[in-house]
Amino acid sequence: MTSIRTWPARLFAYYRAYHQPSPLLLRYICLFGLVGYPLLYLLRFVKGGTGYDDFWLRLAVVASLLVLLLRDLWPKALKAYYLHFSYFAVTFALPFLFVFTSLKNGGGPAAVGNTFMAVFLLILLADWRNVIVMLAAGIGLAALAYAVLDPAPRLPMDYVARLPVLLVGVVGGSLFKFALEEATAERVRQAYASLAGSIAHEMRNPMAQVRHSLENIRQALPLPSLNAQTHLVDGRAVDQLYRHVAHGEMAVKRGLQVIAMTLDEVNAKPLDASRLGCLSAGDACSKAVEEYGYANEHERASVQLHVREDFFFRGDETAFVFVLFNLLKNALYYLPASPGLRIEVTVAGGEIRVRDTGPGIKPDVLARLFQPFRTSGKAGGTGLGLSYCRRVVAAFGGTIRCDSVEGSHTEFTLAFPVVAGEELRAKQAEATAQARRVFADRRVLVVEDDAAIRAATRLKLLELCCVVREAADGVEAMQALQSGTYDLVLADLNMPRMDGYELADALRSGRAPANRGTCLVAYTSEPPHLARVKTQSAGFDGFVSKPSDQATLVRVLCDAMAAREASRGRGKGWLSGRRFLLADDNAYNRAAVGGYLRHAGAQVVEVGSGDAALRELAGVDLFDVVLLDIHMPVLGGIETARAIRGADIAQSSVPLLAITAHADPALVAAGREAGFGDFILKPVEAPLLHEKLAMLMGVEPPQRAAPAAPPAPAGALLDENRLMGYVRIGMLDELVEEFLPEIDRLVDRLQDAVDSGDLQEAIDGLHSLVGMSGEAGAQALYRHARQTYIPMLEQHVWPASAEWLPRIRELAGQTGTALREWAAEARSRA
Repeated sequence: MTSIRTWPARLFAYYRAYHQPSPLLLRYICLFGLVGYPLLYLLRFVKGGTGYDDFWLRLAVVASLLVLLLRDLWPKALKAYYLHFSYFAVTFALPFLFVFTSLKNGGGPAAVGNTFMAVFLLILLADWRNVIVMLAAGIGLAALAYAVLDPAPRLPMDYVARLPVLLVGVVGGSLFKFALEEATAERVRQAYASLAGSIAHEMRNPMAQVRHSLENIRQALPLPSLNAQTHLVDGRAVDQLYRHVAHGEMAVKRGLQVIAMTLDEVNAKPLDASRLGCLSAGDACSKAVEEYGYANEHERASVQLHVREDFFFRGDETAFVFVLFNLLKNALYYLPASPGLRIEVTVAGGEIRVRDTGPGIKPDVLARLFQPFRTSGKAGGTGLGLSYCRRVVAAFGGTIRCDSVEGSHTEFTLAFPVVAGEELRAKQAEATAQARRVFADRRVLVVEDDAAIRAATRLKLLELCCVVREAADGVEAMQALQSGTYDLVLADLNMPRMDGYELADALRSGRAPANRGTCLVAYTSEPPHLARVKTQSAGFDGFVSKPSDQATLVRVLCDAMAAREASRGRGKGWLSGRRFLLADDNAYNRAAVGGYLRHAGAQVVEVGSGDAALRELAGVDLFDVVLLDIHMPVLGGIETARAIRGADIAQSSVPLLAITAHADPALVAAGREAGFGDFILKPVEAPLLHEKLAMLMGVEPPQRAAPAAPPAPAGALLDENRLMGYVRIGMLDELVEEFLPEIDRLVDRLQDAVDSGDLQEAIDGLHSLVGMSGEAGAQALYRHARQTYIPMLEQHVWPASAEWLPRIRELAGQTGTALREWAAEARSRA
């Protein structure tokens, strides 16, 4: 019984395997049928043909083929049955239709020809097992339908007599197709074997470099020991270790580029046009020559770069550098056999020429040099490198050609459309404007012992409208960092008293707490591949090579600032895909907290009561965390938490975060007992909110940013740090237009409560005012309201002094004026 049940499944598995890689074959036969079936019908009947009128049968076939063709419009649940339906449709459209109409027409040469055509089409559409089954099913059902539906069925003997020929055709066609598939598979296997061997050959050099670097690292390490002891490594050995690591990383990068290039070329992957920008030919060639993974110093000394006339072209730096890598690799291949070989990379006149004094290329090879899987005779090459180069250069709007003389030289010439001066200046102006938006009013500290370089760097940065301070060495820099806050530090690495690495260590270890998370960029003369490894280990966010033009310096600083912002978790995105339920009876508090969450990419559902929160949790949508205000009317936060934990719903165990203006030990204990995982005080600070949410969700929290400026003085009306947070998330206008009127309304509410002697109403009003003023950055008002609120809440008595309310009204008025002025100034800066 088991074999009977599994036989159809195994048979259909062969059919699925035949079509699953791609449904194109079925789509093409559908198109062929949608045209062919109506056309054959018209040829038979429009031109006076006679015989059985199979109009409705052909219409059913065309309908089934049309359904197959429109697979993309099928409901998702039905797409799983596409191949099942195609099995029926093909059997119906080919063997059934042609055999049935042939029997109805009494056989004849036309019937035999049509049947043979149906059989050979079927051979193309299925494996031999399913061809036999589909033929048997189609012919059998057609014969049965003919016998049942025809009033006088008869067996056309001429048609039947040709069935053995049909059988021979099925067997022969199936064998031919099987042989063809085997031959194709063998060619594919050979191609893959050749490609795999070529990639292995290409990877041999990078892997050898990695092994060489690891061997050098092993030799530089102290001798191993089972005893716990401290091993001292001198500075020179540390520097050597970093050099070996840098060389190893370059070799790995080179290997990954070989793999990426091969896959891109095999798949004919187009370049992303959005990545194209204005490149300096001289800078791009210099980067390629410096960063190429040379096997030894002899290889490096064989390559010379000459920038006679720099120009700008449109391209992608990574792709272009790899093009140069390919050309250098091709030339260096002949170095062992020709120790005196020289390679010159020349930039001039809108062209980049790579010329080597190698053995040259034969004319017949030169004619097909840029074709895929063609090599110039080098053993083990993939034959994809130059094809990739041509495709990349063409994507940049350029051309590549090769001129060679056997026994003399080979020269590749890359020609690009030169970016016009006006367009270049427009691009530079756009980049500068974008950098100004990033650095406007930012504080930058330039640390450099060379006064001339400090002055030049200062001039390059002042155009960005930032505040620039200078320090002559690391010691002066630490003094500045301990007495103020900075958004970015640009530090030379080689300085007296305290070098750049020591400065980075002091900064990241917290010796200047307010600047622990400040963006740090190195200014260095070391080779880029070495500087990258060393500065990353030291805690720098980027590095810029000396000397540097303004455009390069600004680009590096902008990239470093973006990387630092991302590492702090302050940018949008770290909560993408997360859903939060926020319950607070005060719509303005909800707007502030919800703004922080949405700015981080979260989806937020806001409700104004505990009852509404319970209704949302009873629905089908799931939440990652529920945030509940403790003090809400009717059903407070603690009562809501108890209801959630006791409810028979899927989210009864959802993490809960309490939001409260005051959290005494009794409240915390009651909240923990009710099911809260943590508490956060009003006004809610975004970094702390993110940390608590990450803890409740069990994920890695974003790095908490150091404060951007010192805390506001105790007597200050406004908390400017908090207000800058509203600027970043785009809520400044909402703060001024909605929060301030609500604060005035709350003050009037307090006056009404005092006039009527309603103590509880006054406590409720103060609770709302504490939350509102804290969220709005009204620091002085918040502190005074909170100092009044807590004793009233705990002791349930009116304040002893009658001046508490006039003072609140006075601070509210002063806050409104100060906040509107601050917002106007912030808008003007933007």
